[in-house]
Amino acid sequence: MCRHLAYLGPPVALGSLLTEPPHSLLRQSWQPRRQRHGTVNADGFGVGWYAEGDPVPARYRRAGPIWGDLTFADLARVVRSGSLLGAVRDATLPGADGEAAAAPFAGGSWLFSHNGSVPGWPRSLAPLVPALPPADLLSLDARNDSAFVWALVLARLRAGDDPGRALASTVTEVAEAAPGARLNLLLAGPDTVAATAWGDTLWYLAGPGRGTVVASEPYDDDPHWCEVPDRTLLTASRTDLLLTELKEPSPGSAPAPSKEPRT
Repeated sequence: MCRHLAYLGPPVALGSLLTEPPHSLLRQSWQPRRQRHGTVNADGFGVGWYAEGDPVPARYRRAGPIWGDLTFADLARVVRSGSLLGAVRDATLPGADGEAAAAPFAGGSWLFSHNGSVPGWPRSLAPLVPALPPADLLSLDARNDSAFVWALVLARLRAGDDPGRALASTVTEVAEAAPGARLNLLLAGPDTVAATAWGDTLWYLAGPGRGTVVASEPYDDDPHWCEVPDRTLLTASRTDLLLTELKEPSPGSAPAPSKEPRT
């Protein structure tokens, strides 16, 4: 369910990544090529981006399908950024949260999206509620699993975890509480991207001068797209990209990083 994409590199128009490619998020909203769960991503969409010199991202989110928003089409044509995160939301059960349930979620200088689901929500994650400060729990953007998972990640970031550790620890914690959870998480900052492949597809495209794209699925047929193995953490800066194996929840397990060469 859902499709998302993050970009880090030289400034580009939002539309060059989100709407213009032949299999962009716009097309994936009704015809994804590699989506394993769900069929139509029409229950909201959003994009967050960073302006030069400002670490706090701007966001544009709506409750309807991306293909019906002509204002966004105009915005995507002219707004440029060197770091962004966009997402389209899978069709879901009726709810009252509207655009508040659409990614990206935001906190401080961070943007976040969740592609997946948590079985048994909300009861399955009730044991994790004590991990959150009461103020964080009461200020959730929406009453869904993605917003709660984001609150767990954000609490770790505020406690001093780096982006990769915050995602990896949260995935392990949630997967242990809700076996079978699909937890492809995507986190972006002004100069970094982190993501997990856990139960659904994740790809990246990187190279000198072109920046790094991390996405649920390729937006074109460029042969340089690389699939991220399941149970993997991806972290990227403006100069490096690393893949780290994620272990199934078990006491004492530790990930082993390996550096991926740029091509």
